[in-house]
Amino acid sequence: AGKLCFEAKSVWGLLINALKAPEMQKYTYLKAFVPAMDNWAVCDTICCNIKWIKDKVALWEYLQPYFDSDKEFEVRFAVVMSMIFFLDTESFQKVTARLDSIDLSRIQSEFLSPKEAKDAKRVRGVAKGERPYYVRMAVAWLLATALAKLPDQTRAYVNACDLPEDVIRLYKRKARESFRTRDVNPL
Repeated sequence: AGKLCFEAKSVWGLLINALKAPEMQKYTYLKAFVPAMDNWAVCDTICCNIKWIKDKVALWEYLQPYFDSDKEFEVRFAVVMSMIFFLDTESFQKVTARLDSIDLSRIQSEFLSPKEAKDAKRVRGVAKGERPYYVRMAVAWLLATALAKLPDQTRAYVNACDLPEDVIRLYKRKARESFRTRDVNPL
């Protein structure tokens, strides 16, 4: 059948969200869809349009294998879904524990860093930073969003975590760029 284009993937994901089907059936459809995600726009658009989740316990369990995936956009999916559904006082610690458990070094990315792209002959795409850039950026986005919702917990986590320095820089940048947190100290 070949690879689907951006628009086809977007429609596929949005149709899952629009279906009138039981929640567990939608998880089955989502399981087939998530591996097809290959860019941040499809991932984030679909995640931000998921309004059908009622059982957050089932969602958390559903996301666990994606946190452990070696595929960049499967991990991003887990991080973005956590940002949308689990940034509350009760869930913050389990979310940050999962962020700490992500092994960035084993996640495969088709997007080269700018340094790597200089020497490559053919490139699918170049990210703005170190691989896996789109997971790193998702973690930064989650933390900047958490700063708006849970500033004290977020600062305590960021000051004690072992996230790479580039992720912390991305987080600070996202916090500065956001209307909700531009005047909030990120550290």
